Amino acid sequence: MNCKKCGATLPEGSSFCSTCGSPVSLDTSFLIVTTPTVPGYKIKQVLGLVTGLTPRTRGVLGKFIAGFQSMLGGEVTAFTSEIEKARWEAIDRAKSKAVELGANAIIGMDIETSDLGLQSGIVLFSATGTAVILARETE
Repeated sequence: MNCKKCGATLPEGSSFCSTCGSPVSLDTSFLIVTTPTVPGYKIKQVLGLVTGLTPRTRGVLGKFIAGFQSMLGGEVTAFTSEIEKARWEAIDRAKSKAVELGANAIIGMDIETSDLGLQSGIVLFSATGTAVILARETE
């Protein structure tokens, strides 16, 4: 199987591309949007707040490579794919909670990052939104 974004060869059962960090498959039957409404749909029921969290850190080698790249300036590629994977993992966790509630969409999705401090190098990714049941509007 190959990544649809970068074309890299993926091991069987992969959730994310190890090269670019993009998700391997997107479920188009479940909508996730940052807006409070979805054009062409009406909210039939609000099921509640859902959140997906994922704390991440880099190992010693990753920190070394990132430190070297930061001295040269530009993109720190040692973190790019890990950040993308962490973002999608947080979204997937929020989606799983929404599905458990019976939702078919998440509206108002907000993704934030924060440093947990303590010089630990741990970054927390948070994806928060409102689980809803949407229905197509009839004309």
